[in-house]
Amino acid sequence: MTPARLCLGPQPPRKPKCTLPPNTTDCHCHIFEAPERYPLSGDVSYAPAPAPLDEYLRMCKAVGIGRTVQVNASVYGFDNSITLDAITRLGPHRARGVAGIAPDVSAAELERLDAGGFRGARLSTKVKGYGGTEVIDVIAAKVQPFGWHVQLHFGASETIAELEPMLLATPAPIVFDHLGCMKGNEPPDARGFQALLRILERRDDCWVKISSFSGRSVSGPPLYEDMKVLAQALVAARPDRVVWGTNWPHPNQFAPHETPSDAHLADVFCAWFPDAAVRQQVMVDNPARLYGFV
Repeated sequence: MTPARLCLGPQPPRKPKCTLPPNTTDCHCHIFEAPERYPLSGDVSYAPAPAPLDEYLRMCKAVGIGRTVQVNASVYGFDNSITLDAITRLGPHRARGVAGIAPDVSAAELERLDAGGFRGARLSTKVKGYGGTEVIDVIAAKVQPFGWHVQLHFGASETIAELEPMLLATPAPIVFDHLGCMKGNEPPDARGFQALLRILERRDDCWVKISSFSGRSVSGPPLYEDMKVLAQALVAARPDRVVWGTNWPHPNQFAPHETPSDAHLADVFCAWFPDAAVRQQVMVDNPARLYGFV
């Protein structure tokens, strides 16, 4: 087994120029604590740099984030202990989680995770650890009785077009990661993006995250112009079904690249969406509805 590459760590936190609305919710982030307490699964796609909860909370305080949705990272496989502990520490008024679950997960385990603040299960065709598209139906059937969603992380946006009939019929709600995993060199009329827009239009229980746009951009910083048109198209199509996330600490990024500044990413988002009502909806109201914050 080839050793996984070590990721870059996050940048030091700083304040953005813009002011985010109260109760802004980071709907996509991860933490990586001491491996002796939270061991990695056997086969991983990357080796995470340390990114503990305390460091994440310092970033939140600087940027102006009040709520968090912790996505249990793929490197932990089906062990959700690190996320469960983080939610317990932060409290249900402030934190929710998305789990990695096995196809044979028991109802008792799902009840335990549900009581602990989990509201979804992630699948991926890009990173090892969760299971991929072959188990969408199985996982959806497992989580649907709990009102959870299935969160989909694809290696390519084209997968959405390939699976469109299945995704339209999936019994559980769906959350699409990272603008449908579009790349910056893909235009808005790309097959995957058009399929994503159709699914959002036809289903009232599907959502998409504006997250990780820095890592998917081809034009790059400071403006990430190639991702702007995609983000604005999603909000124009379904402003009530879009949420925002930092993707802190930006895993799967390696030297010689640099991880982005979360303050700068917040400023980019605010520049894309200068209307305070849109920011309120995407960063506060929609996440509260999706994840059950009150």
